[in-house]
Amino acid sequence: MATARLAVDIGGTFTDVALEDGARRVTTKVLTTPAAPERGVLAGIGRVLALAGLGAGDVAILIHGTTLATNALIERKGARTALFTTEGFRDVLAMGNESRYEQYDLNIVLPEPLVPRRLRLPIPERLDNEGHVLRPLDEAAVRAVVPRLRAEGVESVAVGFLHAFVNPVHEERVRAILAEEMPDVAVSLSSEVSPEMREWERFSTTAANAYVQPLMARYLHNLERELRAMGLAAPVFLMLSGGGLTTIETACRFPIRLVESGPAGGAIFSAEVARQCGLASVLSFDMGGTTAKVCLIDNGRPQTARTFEVARVGRFRKGSGLPLRIPVIEMVEIGAGGGSLAHVDAMGRIAVGPESAGADPGPACYGRGGTKPGVTDANLLLGRYEPERFAGGTMTLDGTAARSAMQAEVGDRLGLAPEMAALGVIEMVDENMANAARVHAIESGKTYDGRTMIAFGGGGPVHACRIAEKVGIARVLVPSGAGVGSAIGFLRAPVGYEVVRSLYQRFSTFDVAAVNALLAEMSAQAHAVVAQGSFGAPTRESRIAFMRYVGQGHEISVPLPPRALSEADVATIRAAYDAEYARFYDRPVPGSDVEILSYALVVSTVPQEPAAPVAAAGESRPAPARAHAVRDTATGEVAEWAVFDRVDLAPGAMLRGPAIVAEAETSTLVGPGWTARVNGFGYLELTREAA
Repeated sequence: MATARLAVDIGGTFTDVALEDGARRVTTKVLTTPAAPERGVLAGIGRVLALAGLGAGDVAILIHGTTLATNALIERKGARTALFTTEGFRDVLAMGNESRYEQYDLNIVLPEPLVPRRLRLPIPERLDNEGHVLRPLDEAAVRAVVPRLRAEGVESVAVGFLHAFVNPVHEERVRAILAEEMPDVAVSLSSEVSPEMREWERFSTTAANAYVQPLMARYLHNLERELRAMGLAAPVFLMLSGGGLTTIETACRFPIRLVESGPAGGAIFSAEVARQCGLASVLSFDMGGTTAKVCLIDNGRPQTARTFEVARVGRFRKGSGLPLRIPVIEMVEIGAGGGSLAHVDAMGRIAVGPESAGADPGPACYGRGGTKPGVTDANLLLGRYEPERFAGGTMTLDGTAARSAMQAEVGDRLGLAPEMAALGVIEMVDENMANAARVHAIESGKTYDGRTMIAFGGGGPVHACRIAEKVGIARVLVPSGAGVGSAIGFLRAPVGYEVVRSLYQRFSTFDVAAVNALLAEMSAQAHAVVAQGSFGAPTRESRIAFMRYVGQGHEISVPLPPRALSEADVATIRAAYDAEYARFYDRPVPGSDVEILSYALVVSTVPQEPAAPVAAAGESRPAPARAHAVRDTATGEVAEWAVFDRVDLAPGAMLRGPAIVAEAETSTLVGPGWTARVNGFGYLELTREAA
C-alpha cells in the first residue's frame, strides 16, 4: 500500500523536493530548469525516491507549488489575450482607480495592462447594480469580433461585464458563443474568477487569469502525463496562494490563485513550527535563491489578505503593480536571494538585486557560465559555505570564479579587495531584508518585541542572526529540513478552497434570508471543490464579512458564525464590527450605519495535531567536526569558526557561537554572542546573549 507523501516546490534557482513516509523524511534540491520546469521536477522526484529506496508506486499523494504563473506575469510571457467588456468600459484596465504610487513624479511609469487596447473589445450590454437586464447582450456583436480574434492569434479571452458579479447571465452566454465559434480558446469569466465589486480589480484579476491559463494548463497536464509515465499514479494537488490545496482541474481553471503558492508553503511551514513549539508571535523569514519573504504569524496563523499586486514597476512601491483580488497569505517579498546580483550603482553604492542569476547560468561560483557575482558568491568569499559540501555535495562551488566576478563588478569600482567587497554585499542585502521586515511590521501595526524568528530556505539560516540583530529579535528557530521548508509546508497544508461573493447590505435593512441563501450557495460550492481532494477527511468552515461605515472607502473583515444567521445575530455582528473598528482606529463612529460589501467563505480539511517533542537526554557539549575560516560581517575580522554537522547533534546538544551548523540543504550561522541548543523536536534554538 502506498504511504509516502511527496512535495515539490519550484523556485527561481532550486527545485525543492520533500518526501515523508511515516516518521521518516528525505529531502533534496536540484537546479530548476527554466526552459522546461517539469524536467527539474521529475529529476528531483527521481533523486528523492532513490535516496528513500522507494518507487513511484509507493507515493500516495503529490503536492506541488510553482512560480510559473508569477513569472509569466512579470516577464509578460503569457498567452495573447483579449477582453470582452461592457461598451464604454474598455479603458478600465488602463485607467485603474486614477491613484498614483508616487504623487509628485511627473514622469511616473504605470504598469501596462496585460491586454492591449486593440484587443479590449466593447460589447453592447448592460445590467444594473441588482443584476437586472437594462440592455440585452448583443450576440451578433460577439460573433462579429471572432474574425478579429482569429486574425490576432488570440489564445485566451477574459470576459468582464459591469455588475456581472451579481448576475453572470451575459458573461455565461459569451462563453457559450465562443465555445461554438472558437472551441480551442480558453475563456475566463469575472463572475467566476473574482465575483466582487470594484471593476478595475475584477477585470484585472480576470485578465491575469486568462493571460496565464493556457500556459499553466499545458504545464500541469504535461506534468501529470510525465508523472503517470514514470509510474506515479497518486493524486496531484496544487498549493494555493491562500494556504490551501486544490486539484489540478481547479488549478487549471483559476491559475491566478497559484501566483504565491511557493511562499504560501513557507508560511504554512512556519505556522506549523510555531504551533509545535507554543510560540504565539513569530516572524517567518524565508530566503531562497531568488527572493526573500517575511511574514508575521500570530497564534499559529499567518496574516492573510484579499488583495495582492504582481509585476510592480516601482520597486517595493504599493500601487505600482497589477492588482489581483485573490486570497493570499500576506507577506513582503523582495529580490534578495542567493542568486541576487551585486553591482555598483550610478552613485557609487553597492546594490543587490532585484535581478537574479537564477539557475541558468546562476551566480559565478556555480561554474555554469555566469560572470556576475551574487549573494552566494559573497557568502562563499566570506567563508560561510564549504565549497565541496554545497547543496549536500551535489555541486562544488568555484571560489576562483566568485573572486574574479566580485573583483570585476564591485571591488575594482570601489577600490576594495574581493573579500571586503563581499562583506559590503552581505551587509547591504542583510540591511535590505531587515528594512523590509521593519516596514512590514509598521504597516501591520505590530512590533518585534518578544517575537521569535523562524528561519528557513537555502539562505535563511545563513543570514538569520544578523537580521535578527538588526530588527531587535533575540531568539531564532531553525527547524529541521529548513533548506526545503516551503516543500515541507506543502505537506502540512489542508485541502481547502475559498469562495468570495458580493451582496450589498446595510444593517439598518439587513435581509437575513438573502444573506443566508448566498452563504449556503457559497458553502455548497466550496464543499464540492474540497470534496474532490479531501477523500472523506473531516472539514471545517469559516465565514467572514467585509464591512465599513457608510461613506468610507475601505472595509474591515469581521467573522461570521459558520451557520445560518438569525435576526438576533445582526446586533451581535454589528457590535463585533464596532469593536474591530475601535481596535484599528481607537474608537467607533456612533450613530453611523454599516454596509456589508462582500462575503468570504473557506472550507478546509482539519489539520493534524502537532507531534509531541522528544525528551532530551540532558545537556551535552558536542565536539566540532572541523573548523573553517570565516570573516565576521559585524567586525570584518577573520577567525576559525567551529563547524558542526547537524545530523550529529541530538536533542539537548548546546554550542556557543561563533560556529556553523552544516546540513545538506543549508547552513546555520551561529554568530558571536549567540548560543544554539537542539530542542526536543530536533530544531536549532539560537539565543542572543544579553549585552
